Amino acid sequence: MTAQTDVTSGRPLYGCMGLGGTWDDAPYTAADIGHAEAAVEAALDIGITAFDHADIYRRGKSEAVFGELLARAPGLRERIVLQTKCGIRQADGHHPGMYDLRSQHVVRCVEESLTRLRTDVIDVLLLHRPDPLADPQDTAKALTSLHGQGLVRRFGVSNMSAAQIQQLQAYLDVPLVADQLEMSLGSRDWVEAGVLVNTAAAAENGFPHGTVEYCRARGMQVQAWGALAQGRYTGPSNAAGPLDAPAAELVAELAERKGTTPETILLWWLQRHPAHIAPVIGTSRPERILACRDAVVREPELTHEDWYGLWVAARGAPLP
Repeated sequence: MTAQTDVTSGRPLYGCMGLGGTWDDAPYTAADIGHAEAAVEAALDIGITAFDHADIYRRGKSEAVFGELLARAPGLRERIVLQTKCGIRQADGHHPGMYDLRSQHVVRCVEESLTRLRTDVIDVLLLHRPDPLADPQDTAKALTSLHGQGLVRRFGVSNMSAAQIQQLQAYLDVPLVADQLEMSLGSRDWVEAGVLVNTAAAAENGFPHGTVEYCRARGMQVQAWGALAQGRYTGPSNAAGPLDAPAAELVAELAERKGTTPETILLWWLQRHPAHIAPVIGTSRPERILACRDAVVREPELTHEDWYGLWVAARGAPLP
């Protein structure tokens, strides 16, 4: 496995959802291309080599703008990992928003993503959301065909439980390599699920218990979307609400003590977990991307006590 295609580490990815202009059908502009270029250059500057897309981001414009950048930078494609997702159909005048993992739809989405990205292969394809009506054998048929044609190198899922992964894997000869889930200091259900067993609070936790453990046992990369918690703990001084203020203060204190940035502390909190969680950095602001550098170039420097201190401060109550 080359470094380019290694999806088993906890190295951050750059999430491209913020690129491409508006979320409507208006075409992207030269300014949108410039905005994307600045963000991608910042990500490359701090050592990120994996870029996460989805066919629905900005109604396909995120992929298209990125394709523009690849066309302008000969050699860039060979230096990066391109990951994209499919399976969500946005509402239109004829149909409601829905999930669609039928084989024909998956194949068509991949073909369209390849065109927009101006590449002949996708390194990693994730199925974006579980489709309750999809036959896993039918979905697997599409993935097997795409792999056999050399259009997709590896496959994974997003927002799926261990049981859903296991069901799909039963029909696939190639291993699923990643599961992308919402995980951050602000979205803690993934870690709370493991300690709330046999407590009354367990009923309020919707995270599929055992999913992180399942992925870890099988060598699947756990990717964390929303890793920076939308700036809840790293915004301007005194910007955090009363519930978030204690955690924000501790984030700032740890950043100063360890000679890094608050953004890095948030990412280290995920990376410090033994599942080697790979954060997806979704901001499109170059200065915030650059603030994440130490999460790429340094090992997480949070002690056991630091990690628990952040967790308890964010939850606002002692552990059970």
